[in-house]
Amino acid sequence: MTESADDAGVFRALADPTRRQILEDLRGGELAAGEIASRFSISAPSISRHLGVLKGAGLVAERRDGNRILYSLVEDRLATSVGRFLSAVCPEQIVLRHTKWRTDAARGARDEESNA
Repeated sequence: MTESADDAGVFRALADPTRRQILEDLRGGELAAGEIASRFSISAPSISRHLGVLKGAGLVAERRDGNRILYSLVEDRLATSVGRFLSAVCPEQIVLRHTKWRTDAARGARDEESNA
């Protein structure tokens, strides 16, 4: 599978707001399928289908713990796919964001030193 076809699955998975919310919820760490389902007003089978799409796109990983299935975010996969797209569409913005972040971080460190 080509990178662009592989990334297409990521963007299809990200197209749904429920799946994006699941990814946000997983930022805090691993969650059981039941815990994820309890956060939504839709049925558990619907959440299971959403998790299947996210897993198929490589955005979440699952592991069994007894009779529970635990899900976790695959951060590198998401960052790589979105980063590759942003680099192709607006490469100068990547440089500007990175530079701004480093400049802001350095400025914050200097401000803390001067206030100490």
